[in-house]
Amino acid sequence: MGRIYKKPVSMTKIAMRYCPGCGHSIAHRLIAEVIDELDIRERAVGIAPVGCSVFLDEYMDCDMIQVPHGRGCASATGMKRVRPDLIVFSYQGDGDLAAIGTAETIHAATRSENFTVIFINNAIYGMTGGQQAPTTMPGQKTTTNPYGREVKVHGYPIKVCEMLSALDGPIYLERVAVNNVPNVLKAKRAIKKAFQIQLDGLGFTLVEILSPCPTGWGVIPKKACEYVDEKMSKYYPLGVYKDLTKKK
Repeated sequence: MGRIYKKPVSMTKIAMRYCPGCGHSIAHRLIAEVIDELDIRERAVGIAPVGCSVFLDEYMDCDMIQVPHGRGCASATGMKRVRPDLIVFSYQGDGDLAAIGTAETIHAATRSENFTVIFINNAIYGMTGGQQAPTTMPGQKTTTNPYGREVKVHGYPIKVCEMLSALDGPIYLERVAVNNVPNVLKAKRAIKKAFQIQLDGLGFTLVEILSPCPTGWGVIPKKACEYVDEKMSKYYPLGVYKDLTKKK
C-alpha cells in the first residue's frame, strides 16, 4: 500500500516551535506542499522579515533570506528583477506588511512585480506581546488597548486585500483562512494559484491568510479557530478580491 500523506520534501525535519494552535505551521506546510507539487524547490526563494514569520527559514528546505522589518516586498523586488527565473515569495505578518512595510507593499503591487506575497493576518502582534496591530479589529482587546480598539482614537484597521484591489497592478488577490479543514483546502488552492500566476509571468499576487493566535488572543486553540469564523471573517470577508488572469 502506497503512502499518500507524508511530510513535504520542501520542509526540514526541525520541530516547529510555534504556540499550540498557531496558524503559521499550517501555512508553512501548505506552501511546502505547493512547492513540491509545482516542482519548483530548486528555483524557490522565500523571504522572511521580522515577526513570527521570521522562523519560516528554519522550516523550509529551499533558499531563504531574512530581511529587515517591513522590507519583504522591496527585497523580493530586487531578487526577482536580478533573477527573473526564480520563484520568489515574501512571507509576512500584519505588523510587518501593513505597518512598517506598507509603502513597500503598495508600490510593489502597483508596479505589478512578478512575485507572490503570503500575508498572515492574526489581527495582533503575536511575537512581541500581543499589542495592537494595524489589523486589530474595532473593539478587539490587546495588551496595549485592554478596553478594545477605539476607531476615534486608534483609527480603523487596514483591510489589505480591499486596499490593494483598488490598484491597477495586482493580478490576483484572495483572502483565505486556516481555522478548519475546508478553509485549509481553499487556502492551498489559493496559494497554488498565486504561484502558478508567477510561473506564468503575469505579475503581483497576494494571498491573505486569517490565522488563529490563541496566545495573543488569550484563548484556547479551539476557541481561537471559532473566533476566526465568528469575528474575523465577518470583518475580513473571505474570497477573491481581484483576479485578472482571464484578461491576460
